[in-house]
Amino acid sequence: MTIPKKTWELKDSVVLLRIVIGWHFLYEGIIKLYNPDWTSYGYLASAQGPLKPVFTALTSQTMIGWVDGFNMAALIIVGLTLTLGFFEKTGAFIGMGLLALYYLAHPSFPWLAEVNVEGSYWFVNKNLIELVACLVLFQFPTAQYFGLARLFGDKKKTLKTTTL
Repeated sequence: MTIPKKTWELKDSVVLLRIVIGWHFLYEGIIKLYNPDWTSYGYLASAQGPLKPVFTALTSQTMIGWVDGFNMAALIIVGLTLTLGFFEKTGAFIGMGLLALYYLAHPSFPWLAEVNVEGSYWFVNKNLIELVACLVLFQFPTAQYFGLARLFGDKKKTLKTTTL
């Protein structure tokens, strides 16, 4: 039995999606890690929508250091897992969580004034789109096809038998 060409093209496309999303997360995490002046304070302090009190509470002096460290670590972990292709479902899941938090801090609701956004949106913004793309990566893992999981993964042993 041969696999139709369309199936291979879909796998290739999902691998490419996984790598570019992984690179985006990794880049964002490393840039924040090496910038001593970076903090999520401004983004959280200007949060909007129904969860504003939760996000502004994270800007307290005791919390902001933890929040910044967690954010950088999570970005780098997601970036590495997706780019290199190992534990990709875990990486996609953590990525969805991060993106959901980013979206909920500044939801694209038409009745809210737009603060800290890169354009005019109506419910859907780039964070929500990338979240849905991470959902696709979670549902269609490709690391066994192209990634470190293929190199170091479990090799299924098959027993060849002959019939008489």
